[in-house]
Amino acid sequence: MTAQKTSKFFRSKSFALIAIIIVMIIAFTLGNKNYISAGNISGFMTNISTAGLLAVGMVCLLISGNVDLAAGTEACMAGIFVATILGSGMPWPVALIITILFGAAMGLFNAFLVNVLGFMGFIATIGMSSVYKGLALVVSNGINVSISNQGFYPLGAYSIQMGKFALPLPFIYTVVLFVIYGLILKYTKFGRSIYLIGGNRNAARLAGVSIKKVSTILYINCGAIAAFCGAVSTAKMNSAGPQAISGTEMDSIAGAVLGGVSFMGGSGGLGGAFIGLFLISAFKNGLTAISLPTYWQTVAQGGILLIALVVDYFGERSRVSALKAEAAQAA
Repeated sequence: MTAQKTSKFFRSKSFALIAIIIVMIIAFTLGNKNYISAGNISGFMTNISTAGLLAVGMVCLLISGNVDLAAGTEACMAGIFVATILGSGMPWPVALIITILFGAAMGLFNAFLVNVLGFMGFIATIGMSSVYKGLALVVSNGINVSISNQGFYPLGAYSIQMGKFALPLPFIYTVVLFVIYGLILKYTKFGRSIYLIGGNRNAARLAGVSIKKVSTILYINCGAIAAFCGAVSTAKMNSAGPQAISGTEMDSIAGAVLGGVSFMGGSGGLGGAFIGLFLISAFKNGLTAISLPTYWQTVAQGGILLIALVVDYFGERSRVSALKAEAAQAA
């Protein structure tokens, strides 16, 4: 790493977040020495994987200037769906594939609302979130749906033992997807199209990018990943609940925005989003470790989301000012 790159890193948002994480870990460890125990770290990795999996599809949408606020309820719906079809005796690999396709269909319908009917993504997916939540309650009768297929259970509950630490499979899925999609965003033509659409739609049109086509692919992708997340969560708990994952998409969005992904689109990446998610998950885990009452935990988590939005607001203002300055110099 050159001196210039090193200097840039120390001035970056990622470095600031890493510094905050280190201070936070020290503070929570002083409050409860078990915070850095092997068991707690393994549990933390399991917990971060739910928001992390949802974040993979969400970040791609956010960079393009879109959003899917129904991702959490899509995951819940997919969890109930996979539990139901497993109950019919279907082999779990087939059930998993069908569930991912089911998630893709939910994403396709979101894309239809946005790209064909012309609804704002924010409004359309809030509406669909309520629809999916209601359907999940109807299908499950408001109770958890148990799974009897023991072959499906390891998909979400199995861990790889590494000395004192157990590395949960859901965390491995999360890391692998972050790496794959990070490479797609950075090194492929499709990834560059996503940034171009989020940064300047008119420029994207002039460059021959089909905005609706890219948006449709991203919504389908987000729905498919949400369904996979729901299936993994169902395997982990050995049951599916109508509200098991609902609301987790807010952690995904907050983590992404804290990590530098603009809510307005066109900037950020999965690396920063992962650091942001790590901060939020470590914070939530720490609040539990120091036995903070649940209602105060809810207040604190809402505060984190508010901070993320404030950071995004000022970051966007700074980015716009920089672009205007560059344009003025060029003129």
